[in-house]
Amino acid sequence: MRIRTAIVTGANRGIGQETARQLAAAGLRVIATARDPQAGAAAARAAGAEYARLDVSDEASRLAFRDWTRENAPQVDVLVNNAGIYPERDGNGLEADLEVIRSTLEVNTFGPLRLVQLLAPLLVTGAQVIHVSSGMGQLSDMGGASPAYRISKTALNAVTRILAAELAARGIAVNSVCPGWVRTDMGGASATRPVEKGAETIVWLALQGANGPSGGFFRDKQPIPW
Repeated sequence: MRIRTAIVTGANRGIGQETARQLAAAGLRVIATARDPQAGAAAARAAGAEYARLDVSDEASRLAFRDWTRENAPQVDVLVNNAGIYPERDGNGLEADLEVIRSTLEVNTFGPLRLVQLLAPLLVTGAQVIHVSSGMGQLSDMGGASPAYRISKTALNAVTRILAAELAARGIAVNSVCPGWVRTDMGGASATRPVEKGAETIVWLALQGANGPSGGFFRDKQPIPW
């Protein structure tokens, strides 16, 4: 029987590394990506995964990773687009720096979209594509401040809906996940959730297979409003 393959981006720490660890513990072959080869390889070893270099915001790196995957993992069952940034200079909408918004979109939105475009030929029937989003991108609960991050995650949710519709005919599911406020370098020490809880719904969706939901936004294994 073929061992299922999962790719997790931004897996050198936090939710990404924990997702890679849980998927490897579930018996999947996990390819954990990160920009920094030294930190990425160490994190991958600790998670029981393989390391591959990927900068999701750089087209040359994305193409090189596509080529590497073609050679080394030509059948992909799970793609977790976890890599993301929360910019330091992300104050409020009225004073937003458009360059900060553009650079945040490049990582948080365009990176996941482009990676699905490049890897789509390798996704098998029943594959799961999971975008790690945020409640801060919910239009139903949108507030002020953090415009770059909020806009990038709202746009990522739109990408989820578009790709879910377009990949449905191939039996490929695409969903967004809000992991909640998690104690990571991004979330900070005051966050209410451990990384194990942050990764839980991502891994739950990853293991759903062909009968899982698609086109949804989830937190704690339950659908939430857009």
